[in-house]
Amino acid sequence: MISIITGDIIKSRAKAQPEVWLTTLKHSLETIAESPKHWELYRGDSFQLEINSIEDSFKTAMYIKACIKTIKGLDVRLAIGIGKKSFEGQTILESNGEAFQFSGETLETLKIEKQNLKIKTKDNILNEELNVYFKLALISMDVWTTNSAEMVKLCLENPNALQMDLAKILGINQDAVSKRMKRANLDELLELDTIFRKKITTLR
Repeated sequence: MISIITGDIIKSRAKAQPEVWLTTLKHSLETIAESPKHWELYRGDSFQLEINSIEDSFKTAMYIKACIKTIKGLDVRLAIGIGKKSFEGQTILESNGEAFQFSGETLETLKIEKQNLKIKTKDNILNEELNVYFKLALISMDVWTTNSAEMVKLCLENPNALQMDLAKILGINQDAVSKRMKRANLDELLELDTIFRKKITTLR
């Protein structure tokens, strides 16, 4: 069982220099993916990513969103599909299976519903519960400032770093780090990640 995240950049055409967000997006996917074969960009501002550890799905989505929202005015839609892979092609876009189908179908519903994060698995009861959690999480995540997004990105990249370490990296004081983490609701989002990991193991 694998996790497929399909996404597209919101308001990408509003940016005169697409290489700004393309570089950021590629870096985030390269950081996450186990190999170059596990991610692909397509149609200019869309992408697909394969994650072997389904438990990492929410944290990965949070990381991608944080990376994109470090760029003012941009956001990203993310559809998580969890299921089996029935065919492995030369690239991720040539591969197939229920995880790919769930993810692709869900991205289309996101555009209609104007929601930025959703999950689909074979368990409809689990889907309903997790998607309520995601809606609540998006109340915070959708309004991250660039500073908040940068803080979340940095914390996820350095999970064992102390606030004083993060302060040195950002060139700000420790109190400012604490305030940015609170504004981003990072502690609550990491609590949700813990719950997500417990819930998603029921699929295995």
